[in-house]
Amino acid sequence: MVKMSLQPVQVMSAELPEQLPLNCSSNGAGKGSWEDVDAPHRAAHQGPPGTLGPQAILPTHVTDRPARKVEGGIFFPKPENAVTVAVSSRVLFRTEREQQVFDEQGIEEYLRFQVEHENEHFPTGPAFPFVKALEAVNVRLRELYPQSEELFDIVLVTYNHAHVGVRLINTINHHNLFIERFCMTGGTSPIGYLKAFHTNLYLSADAEKVREALAEGIAAATMFMSEKLSAVSQTQLRVAFDGDAVLFSDESERIFKAHGLDKFFEHERENEDRLLDHGPLKGFLEALGKLQKKFYAKGHRMDCPIRTYLVTARSAASSGIRALKTLRAWGLEIDEALFLAGAPKGPMLEKIRPHIYFDDQMFHVEGAAEMGTIAAHVPYGIAQKYPRKQ
Repeated sequence: MVKMSLQPVQVMSAELPEQLPLNCSSNGAGKGSWEDVDAPHRAAHQGPPGTLGPQAILPTHVTDRPARKVEGGIFFPKPENAVTVAVSSRVLFRTEREQQVFDEQGIEEYLRFQVEHENEHFPTGPAFPFVKALEAVNVRLRELYPQSEELFDIVLVTYNHAHVGVRLINTINHHNLFIERFCMTGGTSPIGYLKAFHTNLYLSADAEKVREALAEGIAAATMFMSEKLSAVSQTQLRVAFDGDAVLFSDESERIFKAHGLDKFFEHERENEDRLLDHGPLKGFLEALGKLQKKFYAKGHRMDCPIRTYLVTARSAASSGIRALKTLRAWGLEIDEALFLAGAPKGPMLEKIRPHIYFDDQMFHVEGAAEMGTIAAHVPYGIAQKYPRKQ
């Protein structure tokens, strides 16, 4: 088994609730506004120069590289127009050494350590290739639609105190990342800010915060670092999804867990014309599809820089038709669908080489990691109460 680590990583237990309540909106719409989240930012900058509250929203000011510009002005899309991806600093970068200082010596020594090492760049973490791929898509979008705000917007989320911001900014500039929106919460929960940012996807190393985000209707997943990493495309964003309890609800999974495989097949045959309910990441697939259609409209269907995959344990003839009919009814296109009929997913994912793969079962997340795929766990649905054993 390939070791997966991202300290501290929390994994689901049997005491988890059967299912988190899933809000119908995947981006937190209606639960706060951009003006709300901007208020602490404005308040922070009304004080003396160089001062920031511990929970300020901190936009970085980059001086060593040009910002995006539209008609001579710096271009920052409004969160409600963009596809907003919030990433924890602990999945964008590797911070195990710093975490050890915190655990063994406390917060004051931790803050002192960060300031003393602020000119040292953090190593890259599991979300880094995914974020770079998002930015590569943005380059193509800006070429085709120079004034459009429909593109990926990345928000860095961290529980850190603002003192650590300098090191994070130095690291971001070193890697030439375009991340201008920071949420530094000083140890408090970021979920309220995620809703205000209209977040379409939240990636974190903290499984508890991921569950909290899912309960608030925000698509979210826990990321892990694998010792083996496959090379991924530099020019095409590839995102792979499991079906049940990820794109779809866990309705069918519940039948399988309670009554076995034969009843599952019977249930799917009887209900093949009834749509599956939406799962926690349906909204993110929808957002990807909207951006894909912008490329299609300019004649770039065949060389679209976004490609999506369904990788499911369902079998095609016995239970796949309902999944395909549901996606079609939703108006969503999956570029490739793989129905594995219970076969291991790792070898297929090794061929796809996605920047990220989402699954509700740690068994499959671990299997993907064995083959070098960056996989993210979506702790939603009945499988959290009855995890599969190898």
